[in-house]
Amino acid sequence: MDLKESIKEESKRLEKLKKEIQKGIIGQESVIDSVIKCLMCNGHVLLEGVPGLAKTLLVMLLAKAVSGTVFKRIQFTPDLLPSDITGTTMYIEKEGIFRAQKGPIFANFVLGDEINRTTPKVQSAMLQAMQERQVTIGMDTFDLPKPFIVLATENPLEQAGTYPLAVAQTDRFLFKVYVDYPTEEEELRIIDVNSVVKSLDEYGIKEALGPQDIERVQNTVRQIKITEKVKDYILNIVEATRYPEKYGLEFHKFIDYGGSPRASIFLSLAGKANAMMEGRDYATPDDIRKIALNVLRHRIILNYEGKARNISTDDIIRDIINKVPVV
Repeated sequence: MDLKESIKEESKRLEKLKKEIQKGIIGQESVIDSVIKCLMCNGHVLLEGVPGLAKTLLVMLLAKAVSGTVFKRIQFTPDLLPSDITGTTMYIEKEGIFRAQKGPIFANFVLGDEINRTTPKVQSAMLQAMQERQVTIGMDTFDLPKPFIVLATENPLEQAGTYPLAVAQTDRFLFKVYVDYPTEEEELRIIDVNSVVKSLDEYGIKEALGPQDIERVQNTVRQIKITEKVKDYILNIVEATRYPEKYGLEFHKFIDYGGSPRASIFLSLAGKANAMMEGRDYATPDDIRKIALNVLRHRIILNYEGKARNISTDDIIRDIINKVPVV
């Protein structure tokens, strides 16, 4: 089967997955698409929004629609310990040995619920797992199952009882996605459909994909063609986050640090995923523009003045997209 046929077949499966998720989520189509793109790229996603926007439900519905996988939920709280996530070693008295007791991170889909409600020390327990797909417990290192994806939720930082995520932590996420309020029409439908609180089983979610299907989709994404011209465009966008004055950016004096090479890698990979979702076997500059906000908004670090002025990284990215030409 050639690449175009593979894209056609895999797109049908992804559309089926999306429809299953939409049985429980009304609206938020761009958010659902973004989560599916992260799955296609074998990447992690950070969902930010106020409570009550169905962020947690979205993750649970996704896991429900993928057969043969393990789903674990970690509720982050201020008193959580790193070992509550990764696991610990336990002494087995009858055998006279220490044995690793694996934590909830050992799953295919890990929901880190309200990840910014725990301390940076506990947040850092996720770093090795998210980057290397491995976890070290005591003297032993274990591989995580495939697929492995962390889907974390967080409330806006201005709310009480939250801790800012470390830069090293946020950089592990492929996407940071803002979940906004539904439209008035969507909220009317939400009232009708969810007038009584439902259990997960009541949504009637059917299995749309399995682990082998996901692996095949991820392999197909990597085969999407990307020209040198598009690669140069990606490099220029990332360079503009590092040296904004070179491109005459309006907000240049508010940027402390720009994107690392990981930003370039993720722009390329997510651009390929966007192309595949649109049925193409090649990525274009327009694909890069469509995923730029989700990839870069958590990789541009503002200085003190930028934070004090409440500058939005989204505004900076839009300025970059407008001013960086396609060469």
